[in-house]
Amino acid sequence: MDFGMAPLDILLIEDNPGDVRLTQEALKDARVWHHLFVVEDGVKALAFLHRQGEFAAAPRPDMILLDLNLPRLDGRELLAEIKTEPELKSIPVVILTTSQMEEDIKRSHDLRAYAYITKPIDLYKFVAVARSIQEFNFAVVKAPASFKSRPPSPDR
Repeated sequence: MDFGMAPLDILLIEDNPGDVRLTQEALKDARVWHHLFVVEDGVKALAFLHRQGEFAAAPRPDMILLDLNLPRLDGRELLAEIKTEPELKSIPVVILTTSQMEEDIKRSHDLRAYAYITKPIDLYKFVAVARSIQEFNFAVVKAPASFKSRPPSPDR
């Protein structure tokens, strides 16, 4: 169901294989036309976003789904880094986490996360979240083509 639109490139940053499978199923059940890229920690997420190493050919994601509780580089730190980098800060980041801590919610909004969603435990609720992503896809202003095709940034 594309309605003349390109698929949404989604970067899922999630270390729990069960939550990755749940996200895949929810996006499929909600009929979100997408390409899903998955990395399991913040360090790999930065490599993906900077197109480094094994991710040299990675697309610029249209959206990031970010878990806060990640190994190696915490999702909170990763969000702060994404939102301070000029080439990355315009990518909408949806926090998708089990944390209900008021501090996490406030900090995520202060860092301009697009949305903060507490992970539901059942598939039906998760499909509703995925449908909201589809609605976002129709409402979002796509990045200029130059962002999608920019050459990989040099390794830092």
